[in-house]
Amino acid sequence: MSTTHLSRKDYLCALAVVLIWGSNFVVMKVGMKGLSPMMLGALRFALAAFPLILFVRPPRLPWRWVAAYGLVQGLGQFGLLFTALQSGMPAGMASLVIQTQAFFTLLLAAPLLHERAQRHHWLGLCVAAAGLAIIAGGRGAGPGQMTMTGFVLTLGAAFMWAVSNIIVRLASRRSPGYDPFAFIAWSSAAPVLPFLLLAVLIDGWEPALAMVAGMGWSEALSVLYLAGLATLLAYTLWTQLLTRHAAAKVAPFSLLVPVVGLWAASMAFDESLLPLQWLGAACVLAGLVLNQLGGRWLRTR
Repeated sequence: MSTTHLSRKDYLCALAVVLIWGSNFVVMKVGMKGLSPMMLGALRFALAAFPLILFVRPPRLPWRWVAAYGLVQGLGQFGLLFTALQSGMPAGMASLVIQTQAFFTLLLAAPLLHERAQRHHWLGLCVAAAGLAIIAGGRGAGPGQMTMTGFVLTLGAAFMWAVSNIIVRLASRRSPGYDPFAFIAWSSAAPVLPFLLLAVLIDGWEPALAMVAGMGWSEALSVLYLAGLATLLAYTLWTQLLTRHAAAKVAPFSLLVPVVGLWAASMAFDESLLPLQWLGAACVLAGLVLNQLGGRWLRTR
């Protein structure tokens, strides 16, 4: 059942998710130095699912919800995102562009969930959208540039993320009270085989085996981070928030991810931040504050 106000614990969980996901894009880039996008996806979700599902009971949900979430969020979102990063999408810009999932979520939530966003939600997202546009428009030559292919693929990944948000909300309405950790662990098994099949089809059987056999420490640690922190921990916290609160309240938190992502990318890959990008980040923060606190301010008026 959805609650009205976010508690202090909810805010701390959202902050943890932001920090994990903000650093996530740098880790993906590191992992793909020795692994293809499809193989990285297969290893990530295989490690997130196995051997946990041998010890964790299945969630009290129809299997169609578990499989749908796993395929949309796993194969859809991350298959497209990993391919975008390989296609020239910088890590910092990827952390920015994929946050359009918040807008896709609000657009899908109205017809599918009948959750109407209030005026301050839309106003906050417009301010944040202006910030995202400023950051994207403030790109310079060098590592911060993004390719059109990478941009389109990242937008596709953002749409898939929004669809997975809607699946979580619909599942929580059909079967309230299910275990989010079990849901993430079991749904992680769904994209493993499709990822492996795509890795063999795209990369070839022998190169796919060679990638796994030749993994170094950086690739192995990347897979561990993506499976343990970014998938099991962060998505469990994110799913808990979505099951307890309306999508319009939860989705805007992801707008903080590019602030962390741009900083992490600048530290790891020297992706330079221009003054306009910092201005855009400030707008994103202002939009989030307006989205979360605007209703309270309007009520006091």
